[in-house]
Amino acid sequence: MTTPLPSLSLPPLSLAARRTRILGVVQRDFAALRRSPIRMFEILFWPTVELVLWGFLTLFLQTQRVPFVVSFLLGAVLLWQVLQKASNEISIAFLEDIWSRNLLNVQVSPLSSVEYLVGLVLFSLGKVVFAVAVMAGLAFVLYGFGVTSLGVGLVPFMGVLLVLGWSLGLVGIAAVLRFGENAQVIAWSLVFVVQPVAGIFYPVSVLPAPLQAVSWFLPASHVFEGMRTVMAGGAVPWDRLAWASVLNAGYLAATLALFAWALSYARRRGRLSRFGD
Repeated sequence: MTTPLPSLSLPPLSLAARRTRILGVVQRDFAALRRSPIRMFEILFWPTVELVLWGFLTLFLQTQRVPFVVSFLLGAVLLWQVLQKASNEISIAFLEDIWSRNLLNVQVSPLSSVEYLVGLVLFSLGKVVFAVAVMAGLAFVLYGFGVTSLGVGLVPFMGVLLVLGWSLGLVGIAAVLRFGENAQVIAWSLVFVVQPVAGIFYPVSVLPAPLQAVSWFLPASHVFEGMRTVMAGGAVPWDRLAWASVLNAGYLAATLALFAWALSYARRRGRLSRFGD
Protein backbone atom coordinates (compact mmCIF):
# COMPACT_ATOMS: atom_id res chain seq x y z
CA MET A 1 0.00 0.00 0.00
CA THR A 2 1.41 3.35 -0.99
CA THR A 3 1.68 6.19 1.51
CA PRO A 4 -0.32 9.26 0.49
CA LEU A 5 1.50 12.48 -0.19
CA PRO A 6 1.66 14.90 2.77
CA SER A 7 -1.02 17.53 2.58
CA LEU A 8 0.11 21.07 1.92
CA SER A 9 -3.19 22.46 3.12
CA LEU A 10 -3.32 24.41 6.36
CA PRO A 11 -4.77 22.65 9.42
CA PRO A 12 -8.17 23.80 10.69
CA LEU A 13 -6.83 26.58 12.90
CA SER A 14 -7.82 30.17 13.38
CA LEU A 15 -6.11 32.78 11.25
CA ALA A 16 -4.41 34.22 14.33
CA ALA A 17 -2.95 30.80 15.24
CA ARG A 18 -1.65 30.29 11.72
CA ARG A 19 -0.12 33.76 11.70
CA THR A 20 1.58 33.06 15.03
CA ARG A 21 3.13 29.86 13.72
CA ILE A 22 4.37 31.49 10.52
CA LEU A 23 5.82 34.45 12.42
CA GLY A 24 7.48 31.97 14.75
CA VAL A 25 9.50 30.64 11.81
CA VAL A 26 10.41 34.18 10.77
CA GLN A 27 11.42 35.18 14.31
CA ARG A 28 13.51 32.04 14.69
CA ASP A 29 15.48 32.76 11.52
CA PHE A 30 15.80 36.45 12.38
CA ALA A 31 17.20 35.59 15.81
CA ALA A 32 19.82 33.35 14.19
CA LEU A 33 20.69 36.11 11.72
CA ARG A 34 20.93 38.78 14.41
CA ARG A 35 23.36 36.69 16.45
CA SER A 36 25.64 36.04 13.48
CA PRO A 37 27.44 39.12 12.09
CA ILE A 38 29.00 36.90 9.43
CA ARG A 39 25.57 36.07 8.01
CA MET A 40 24.63 39.74 7.92
CA PHE A 41 27.93 40.51 6.20
CA GLU A 42 27.25 37.83 3.57
CA ILE A 43 23.86 39.33 2.70
CA LEU A 44 25.52 42.55 1.55
CA PHE A 45 29.04 41.53 0.52
CA TRP A 46 28.51 39.61 -2.73
CA PRO A 47 25.74 41.84 -4.14
CA THR A 48 27.86 44.92 -3.41
CA VAL A 49 30.95 43.42 -5.04
CA GLU A 50 28.94 42.49 -8.13
CA LEU A 51 27.41 45.95 -8.34
CA VAL A 52 30.79 47.68 -8.03
CA LEU A 53 32.43 45.43 -10.63
CA TRP A 54 29.67 45.89 -13.20
CA GLY A 55 29.52 49.60 -12.45
CA PHE A 56 33.22 50.05 -13.17
CA LEU A 57 32.84 47.98 -16.33
CA THR A 58 30.05 50.19 -17.63
CA LEU A 59 32.10 53.30 -16.89
CA PHE A 60 35.00 51.81 -18.87
CA LEU A 61 32.73 51.00 -21.80
CA GLN A 62 31.45 54.56 -21.80
CA THR A 63 34.99 55.96 -21.94
CA GLN A 64 35.74 53.64 -24.89
CA ARG A 65 32.62 54.92 -26.66
CA VAL A 66 31.07 51.48 -26.67
CA PRO A 67 27.33 51.90 -27.35
CA PHE A 68 26.15 50.60 -24.00
CA VAL A 69 23.95 52.43 -21.58
CA VAL A 70 25.12 52.21 -17.98
CA SER A 71 21.55 51.89 -16.73
CA PHE A 72 21.02 48.71 -18.77
CA LEU A 73 23.73 46.80 -16.95
CA LEU A 74 23.12 48.25 -13.50
CA GLY A 75 19.39 47.58 -13.80
CA ALA A 76 20.17 44.03 -14.85
CA VAL A 77 22.47 43.54 -11.84
CA LEU A 78 19.81 44.77 -9.42
CA LEU A 79 17.05 42.60 -10.87
CA TRP A 80 19.35 39.60 -11.11
CA GLN A 81 20.03 39.91 -7.37
CA VAL A 82 16.28 39.71 -6.74
CA LEU A 83 16.10 36.39 -8.59
CA GLN A 84 19.32 34.96 -7.18
CA LYS A 85 18.69 35.88 -3.57
CA ALA A 86 15.03 34.84 -3.65
CA SER A 87 16.16 31.37 -4.73
CA ASN A 88 19.22 31.07 -2.52
CA GLU A 89 17.77 32.51 0.67
CA ILE A 90 14.84 30.08 0.87
CA SER A 91 16.98 27.05 0.03
CA ILE A 92 19.80 28.06 2.40
CA ALA A 93 17.29 28.64 5.22
CA PHE A 94 16.16 25.04 4.72
CA LEU A 95 19.76 23.80 4.59
CA GLU A 96 20.53 25.58 7.85
CA ASP A 97 17.86 23.44 9.51
CA ILE A 98 19.76 20.41 8.21
CA TRP A 99 23.17 21.70 9.25
CA SER A 100 21.90 22.50 12.75
CA ARG A 101 20.14 19.09 12.93
CA ASN A 102 16.85 20.86 13.50
CA LEU A 103 14.88 19.59 10.51
CA LEU A 104 13.43 16.60 12.32
CA ASN A 105 12.33 18.84 15.20
CA VAL A 106 10.50 21.08 12.73
CA GLN A 107 8.80 18.13 11.07
CA VAL A 108 7.51 16.59 14.30
CA SER A 109 6.26 19.94 15.61
CA PRO A 110 2.63 21.06 15.10
CA LEU A 111 3.93 23.35 12.34
CA SER A 112 2.42 22.41 8.98
CA SER A 113 4.45 22.23 5.77
CA VAL A 114 2.68 25.29 4.37
CA GLU A 115 3.33 27.33 7.51
CA TYR A 116 6.99 26.33 7.43
CA LEU A 117 7.36 27.28 3.77
CA VAL A 118 5.49 30.57 4.19
CA GLY A 119 7.78 31.44 7.10
CA LEU A 120 10.86 30.74 4.98
CA VAL A 121 9.43 32.79 2.11
CA LEU A 122 8.64 35.79 4.32
CA PHE A 123 12.08 35.76 5.90
CA SER A 124 13.77 35.46 2.51
CA LEU A 125 11.62 38.34 1.23
CA GLY A 126 12.86 40.56 4.03
CA LYS A 127 16.49 39.72 3.24
CA VAL A 128 15.96 40.33 -0.48
CA VAL A 129 14.32 43.71 0.12
CA PHE A 130 17.10 44.76 2.50
CA ALA A 131 19.91 43.72 0.13
CA VAL A 132 18.30 45.31 -2.94
CA ALA A 133 17.60 48.54 -1.04
CA VAL A 134 21.27 48.80 -0.07
CA MET A 135 22.38 48.03 -3.63
CA ALA A 136 19.95 50.59 -5.06
CA GLY A 137 21.35 53.22 -2.72
CA LEU A 138 24.92 52.41 -3.73
CA ALA A 139 24.01 52.46 -7.42
CA PHE A 140 22.56 55.94 -7.02
CA VAL A 141 25.47 57.28 -4.96
CA LEU A 142 28.27 55.74 -7.04
CA TYR A 143 26.83 55.85 -10.55
CA GLY A 144 23.77 58.10 -10.45
CA PHE A 145 21.46 55.24 -11.33
CA GLY A 146 18.02 55.28 -9.73
CA VAL A 147 15.73 52.27 -9.72
CA THR A 148 12.83 54.65 -10.29
CA SER A 149 13.97 54.82 -13.90
CA LEU A 150 12.14 51.51 -14.32
CA GLY A 151 8.88 53.33 -13.61
CA VAL A 152 5.74 51.40 -12.80
CA GLY A 153 7.32 48.26 -14.22
CA LEU A 154 9.62 47.92 -11.20
CA VAL A 155 7.02 46.23 -8.99
CA PRO A 156 5.81 43.58 -11.48
CA PHE A 157 9.38 42.97 -12.65
CA MET A 158 10.48 42.23 -9.10
CA GLY A 159 7.32 40.24 -8.35
CA VAL A 160 7.86 37.87 -11.27
CA LEU A 161 11.51 37.33 -10.31
CA LEU A 162 10.65 36.72 -6.66
CA VAL A 163 8.12 34.00 -7.45
CA LEU A 164 10.46 32.36 -9.96
CA GLY A 165 13.28 32.45 -7.42
CA TRP A 166 11.11 30.81 -4.77
CA SER A 167 10.10 28.11 -7.26
CA LEU A 168 13.74 27.37 -8.03
CA GLY A 169 14.49 27.29 -4.32
CA LEU A 170 11.72 24.73 -3.79
CA VAL A 171 13.22 22.55 -6.53
CA GLY A 172 16.55 22.67 -4.70
CA ILE A 173 14.90 21.74 -1.40
CA ALA A 174 13.05 18.86 -3.07
CA ALA A 175 16.33 17.60 -4.53
CA VAL A 176 17.92 17.51 -1.07
CA LEU A 177 14.90 15.69 0.39
CA ARG A 178 14.98 13.13 -2.41
CA PHE A 179 18.72 12.57 -2.88
CA GLY A 180 20.14 13.57 0.49
CA GLU A 181 22.70 16.13 1.57
CA ASN A 182 24.95 15.34 -1.38
CA ALA A 183 22.43 17.21 -3.54
CA GLN A 184 22.68 20.44 -1.55
CA VAL A 185 24.84 21.97 -4.28
CA ILE A 186 21.68 21.99 -6.41
CA ALA A 187 19.89 24.08 -3.79
CA TRP A 188 22.16 27.10 -4.14
CA SER A 189 23.42 26.71 -7.73
CA LEU A 190 20.20 25.92 -9.62
CA VAL A 191 19.44 29.59 -10.22
CA PHE A 192 22.69 29.94 -12.20
CA VAL A 193 21.47 27.32 -14.67
CA VAL A 194 18.82 29.73 -15.97
CA GLN A 195 21.22 32.69 -16.12
CA PRO A 196 22.60 32.11 -19.65
CA VAL A 197 19.14 31.86 -21.28
CA ALA A 198 17.45 34.59 -19.23
CA GLY A 199 18.98 37.43 -21.25
CA ILE A 200 20.13 39.26 -18.15
CA PHE A 201 23.06 41.22 -19.54
CA TYR A 202 22.29 40.83 -23.24
CA PRO A 203 19.16 40.56 -25.41
CA VAL A 204 17.66 37.14 -26.02
CA SER A 205 18.10 37.72 -29.77
CA VAL A 206 21.83 36.92 -29.49
CA LEU A 207 21.07 33.37 -28.37
CA PRO A 208 20.92 30.46 -30.82
CA ALA A 209 17.41 29.74 -32.09
CA PRO A 210 16.87 26.66 -29.86
CA LEU A 211 17.81 28.64 -26.74
CA GLN A 212 15.57 31.50 -27.79
CA ALA A 213 12.69 29.04 -27.82
CA VAL A 214 13.65 27.90 -24.33
CA SER A 215 13.84 31.49 -23.09
CA TRP A 216 10.22 32.08 -24.16
CA PHE A 217 9.19 29.67 -21.39
CA LEU A 218 11.41 31.31 -18.78
CA PRO A 219 9.67 34.16 -16.90
CA ALA A 220 12.96 35.89 -16.15
CA SER A 221 13.73 36.46 -19.84
CA HIS A 222 10.51 38.46 -20.25
CA VAL A 223 11.43 40.60 -17.26
CA PHE A 224 14.90 41.49 -18.50
CA GLU A 225 13.70 42.10 -22.04
CA GLY A 226 10.99 44.32 -20.60
CA MET A 227 13.51 46.18 -18.47
CA ARG A 228 15.59 47.08 -21.52
CA THR A 229 12.45 48.15 -23.38
CA VAL A 230 11.45 50.51 -20.57
CA MET A 231 14.94 51.95 -20.19
CA ALA A 232 15.08 52.58 -23.93
CA GLY A 233 12.01 54.77 -23.59
CA GLY A 234 9.34 52.21 -24.46
CA ALA A 235 6.20 51.23 -22.57
CA VAL A 236 6.03 48.45 -20.03
CA PRO A 237 5.37 45.22 -22.00
CA TRP A 238 2.33 44.10 -20.04
CA ASP A 239 1.67 41.26 -22.48
CA ARG A 240 5.08 39.77 -21.72
CA LEU A 241 4.56 40.21 -18.00
CA ALA A 242 1.15 38.53 -18.21
CA TRP A 243 2.70 35.53 -19.98
CA ALA A 244 5.52 35.44 -17.40
CA SER A 245 2.94 35.47 -14.59
CA VAL A 246 1.06 32.56 -16.15
CA LEU A 247 4.31 30.61 -16.41
CA ASN A 248 5.15 31.47 -12.81
CA ALA A 249 1.80 30.19 -11.57
CA GLY A 250 2.30 26.90 -13.37
CA TYR A 251 5.88 26.48 -12.20
CA LEU A 252 5.00 27.32 -8.59
CA ALA A 253 2.16 24.77 -8.55
CA ALA A 254 4.48 22.14 -10.03
CA THR A 255 7.28 22.84 -7.55
CA LEU A 256 4.88 22.70 -4.58
CA ALA A 257 3.72 19.29 -5.80
CA LEU A 258 7.35 18.23 -6.23
CA PHE A 259 8.16 19.39 -2.69
CA ALA A 260 5.18 17.46 -1.29
CA TRP A 261 6.28 14.31 -3.11
CA ALA A 262 9.92 14.66 -2.01
CA LEU A 263 8.89 15.25 1.60
CA SER A 264 6.66 12.16 1.50
CA TYR A 265 9.54 10.14 0.06
CA ALA A 266 11.94 11.36 2.75
CA ARG A 267 9.44 10.44 5.48
CA ARG A 268 8.80 6.97 4.07
CA ARG A 269 12.52 6.24 3.84
CA GLY A 270 13.33 7.71 7.26
CA ARG A 271 15.69 10.27 5.73
CA LEU A 272 14.60 13.13 7.97
CA SER A 273 16.17 11.54 11.03
CA ARG A 274 19.46 11.01 9.20
CA PHE A 275 19.97 14.55 7.90
CA GLY A 276 22.91 16.22 9.60
CA ASP A 277 24.48 12.95 10.80
